[in-house]
Amino acid sequence: MKYSMKPKVRELADKLVSIISAWEMVECVCLNEAAAADTLDPYFALILDVYVRGAIPAAALRVGEYPAHSVFETSPTGTKDRFISGEMPVRIEYKSVERVEELATIALRAGSDLWKIRDSGTYGFYRLVHCRPLFQRTEWLVSVTSRLSGLTDSFWVQMRSFYQSTMDHFLADLGASIIQDDPFHYMISAADFIKYACAALFMENGQFEPSHRGYLDQVAALKTQPDDFTGRFESFLRPDSELPPSRKYEIAKLIARSIVNL
Repeated sequence: MKYSMKPKVRELADKLVSIISAWEMVECVCLNEAAAADTLDPYFALILDVYVRGAIPAAALRVGEYPAHSVFETSPTGTKDRFISGEMPVRIEYKSVERVEELATIALRAGSDLWKIRDSGTYGFYRLVHCRPLFQRTEWLVSVTSRLSGLTDSFWVQMRSFYQSTMDHFLADLGASIIQDDPFHYMISAADFIKYACAALFMENGQFEPSHRGYLDQVAALKTQPDDFTGRFESFLRPDSELPPSRKYEIAKLIARSIVNL
C-alpha cells in the first residue's frame, strides 16, 4: 500500500532507513499508515516496523546512530523506541521474523492452536499487509503477505467465534456495572464490548483488524454487517449525557444479538 508523505517526513524516513538497513539482521523496514496523516494531526507519528532475524543492536548503540533527537525512551523489552526528531514524533518497532512466521503458520493451519493468536489479535497481520516497504533485503515480505492472502474460511470462522465470545463476556460485565452503579467498570466494559463487536465483524468480512483509530471508519464500510448496525454503533458512541447507561446497555444487547444472528 502506498502512503503519500510530506517532504520533511520523507527526508527523516530516508535517514532512518539508511541507518537501520545497514544492520545485517534487518530483513525489511516498513512504513506505517500513521505517517500519511498531516504532521499537525494529533495522531501523526512516523512509525517504522523493522522486521529482523536475530538480536537487534543494544539500545545504547541505537540511540547513538539515530538522527539528532530528544526524549528517547525504549520499551522494557527494548524492542520499541520512541523519540522526537525536530518536532516529529518517531516510533520504531522491531519485530522478529521468526515470530511472524510462527503466527502466520498457526493462522494458515487454523488448528487447535489458533487460540495463540486470539489475545494478540490480527492487527500484526494488518500492519504487514497494509504497510509501505521502504527497504527489503529479500523477498520475505512478499512471500509472507502472499501466504496470508490464502487464509481459509476456518481461520476467519474460528477467530470470529473467539471475538464474539469475548464480546458477550463484556456485554455481561456492562450490565453488571450498571446494576452495581460502578462507573469505572462501566467505562471499561463499554470500550471492550464495542471493540470486540467490531473485531467480530472484521472477521466475518475476512479482514484483519486495523488500529483502534481505524475502527470507526473501516467498520462502517464493511460489506457484510447487520441491518441497522451503523445507527446503533453511532448511538452507542454518543456521550452518556445524551443517552443514559441503561439505554446504552439496551443498544449493546441489540448490537450483540444482531452480530450473533448474522
